[in-house]
Amino acid sequence: QVQLVESGGGLVQAGGSLRLSCTASGRTFSGLNMGWYRQAPGKEREFVARVTWTYITLYADSVKGRFTISRDNAKNTVYLQIDSLKPEDTAIYYCNVVLGSRDYWGQGTQVTVSS
Repeated sequence: QVQLVESGGGLVQAGGSLRLSCTASGRTFSGLNMGWYRQAPGKEREFVARVTWTYITLYADSVKGRFTISRDNAKNTVYLQIDSLKPEDTAIYYCNVVLGSRDYWGQGTQVTVSS
């Protein structure tokens, strides 16, 4: 099993920035492929970004150029830097890891962008 705890969300004006963090425990972090997803009100959860254990990154088209995913294996933490925030980025942001056939999720952190 793995436990995920997100933090760093908040209320920010459009054009601002936030850095979300997700700290993992229960598994050797350096071997995990870590992802970020988000769920806006009334919408399904959607993929945002992923960083593999080999530091390969992947982004949803909607966030390319504004979001940056990174990891610090020494801190067992994956980050999501969000720049040039837009009101449509308002959502709960979740950290994710897949082990075998099972998805693990954190509790989420709320990001609210005011126009």
